[in-house]
Amino acid sequence: MNDMNWNAVTPEILLLGLSCVVALVDLFVKDERRAPTYWLTQLTLALVSLLHFNAFYGGAEVFAMQGMVVVDPLSHLLSAVAGIAVMITLVYARPYAAPREMLKGELFTLSLLSYLGVCIMVSANNFLVIYLGLELMSLSLYALVALRRDHAVSTEAAMKYFVLGALASGFLLYGMSMMYGATGSLTIPTVLQVVSSGAPNPSVLVFGVVFIVAGLAFKLGAAPFHMWVPDVYQGAPTAATLLIGGAPKLAAFGIAIRLLVDGMLSLAVDWQQMLLVLAVCSLVIGNLAAIAQTNLKRMLAYSTIAQMGFMLLGLASGVVNGNTLSAANAYSSALFYVITYVLTTLGTFGLIMLMARQGHEAEQITDFAGLAKRSPWYALVMTIFMFSLAGIPPTAGFYAKLAVLQAMIATNDPLYIKLAIGAVLLSLIGAFYYLRVIKVMFFDEPSERGALSAPTDARLVMSLNGVAVLVFGLMPDGLLTLCAVAVKTLAN
Repeated sequence: MNDMNWNAVTPEILLLGLSCVVALVDLFVKDERRAPTYWLTQLTLALVSLLHFNAFYGGAEVFAMQGMVVVDPLSHLLSAVAGIAVMITLVYARPYAAPREMLKGELFTLSLLSYLGVCIMVSANNFLVIYLGLELMSLSLYALVALRRDHAVSTEAAMKYFVLGALASGFLLYGMSMMYGATGSLTIPTVLQVVSSGAPNPSVLVFGVVFIVAGLAFKLGAAPFHMWVPDVYQGAPTAATLLIGGAPKLAAFGIAIRLLVDGMLSLAVDWQQMLLVLAVCSLVIGNLAAIAQTNLKRMLAYSTIAQMGFMLLGLASGVVNGNTLSAANAYSSALFYVITYVLTTLGTFGLIMLMARQGHEAEQITDFAGLAKRSPWYALVMTIFMFSLAGIPPTAGFYAKLAVLQAMIATNDPLYIKLAIGAVLLSLIGAFYYLRVIKVMFFDEPSERGALSAPTDARLVMSLNGVAVLVFGLMPDGLLTLCAVAVKTLAN
């Protein structure tokens, strides 16, 4: 436990070193298209993701940095998927960023640093390490939102994101400080031992849990802590929006698992009740507010709130009436849900970027009018993404919702069964605004007749993205198995 064990954190050390190399290369290579910087960034992300996938199959739980970091299958899977998400985001972002004066070294360096923050967060075994990773990721994302310095809307979005993000970090930090005050330790397994012994002051513990859950809800964008999500999603450049809506969701899920399951499982009766309230609020507010939106990015922001509500239902189904038998199934279903959600989100915002052009952001729903006539393949791919978000078979989103509902029903608790029925009904309401986008694409007349053009790599990745959403819906067992392996070591 006292050994630094540098080998366990090799991917993160490599990522930090190559991020510095990317920044230096961009300083000395004068290329307007930033080709060397772009390809070196993609190579870095691919290498780090491969290292994590390779280590995942080792299956070992290793402690490093004097016990402050835990390297286990969960951290490897989340880090690998987050790396792939950032890779795909940059493929979509490159043609979008070029005409908007965003294709700079900062785009790539900050993306790598935000990914490093994600890797640190999901492998943290100490409160301070969680906060270190959180701030590294958050500060990088604040700067990415403000990358278009002369664009007033982006600057306003960056300010909102910074102020509310700092408030969320403060909530989380205050909650962790109260947990430290109650338990006398910053190390998560020690906190679990002390809390399980029943020695700490229960009032201080509950207050700590409240602030931690509130901070996590901010980061996930769950209602009623969702106020930043629609404004930031709409105001940020779409490339930055996707960087916020992709890998950071995996990081937020990771620290929720580390803090609530690994550190406070014996307090599950307290934090699960709060998660259920957050989930219901998110499903109601997200689905109802999305119906009134005409801006597609804002609609997808409210959709994100609703989707996070569904994921929280899975996370809150682990321990019911003191029974932990279904915990692994509940947590693996929540993990499966968040991974498939990120995969679908990459495609939806990626298509918005590919449809954008010089001086025009394709972010209104009406901008997709008649897309089936202009580009039938893009319209089909977007239809797959909308079906997945709505939870319509045979897409990954359908099976993800089904897995969460099965985990809830498996508790045999009347409250959870009623919540499962309510979640299905609210999803039916939510299907309206997803199907509206499909109706606009196939039945409305296009305002432009020209065919869509996009770089070959972006078209190829978009196609693979759509196929992956279908494949994980038709054959989900492989990914479900990975999720089950990832959560197997939790709270052991």
